[in-house]
Amino acid sequence: MENAEVHTHKIETEEKFGEVRIADEVVAIIAGLAASEVEGVASMAGNVTRDLIEKLGMKSLSKGVKITMDEDTVRVALAINIRYGYSVPSTCTQIQEKVKTAIETMTGLDVAEVNVKIVNVTMDNENTK
Repeated sequence: MENAEVHTHKIETEEKFGEVRIADEVVAIIAGLAASEVEGVASMAGNVTRDLIEKLGMKSLSKGVKITMDEDTVRVALAINIRYGYSVPSTCTQIQEKVKTAIETMTGLDVAEVNVKIVNVTMDNENTK
């Protein structure tokens, strides 16, 4: 990760003792954790490369999350695996609200939009019996 380009976001505060910068990866981790807490979300969806990296022991908490910045606002795109039997519109609304609140509360950044893409529907083992 040393050679990877890290984008950071400067946080403006009234009292300045120095500068606070938040990396995109941190914002993505916050979004992924918040989305995972919503009932009905089976997991975050990732690409093949990230899945392979996880199997090798390097977990990525930002799996399935893309962060983009426009001036002073954040745009979030999430790829989700949803559990069978849960309402897609209701679950997506909860994900959007929870992710927006988590990012704004923890970082002070403004969230312009949270886009949710349902990639897969998973069955729980207990529901298939």
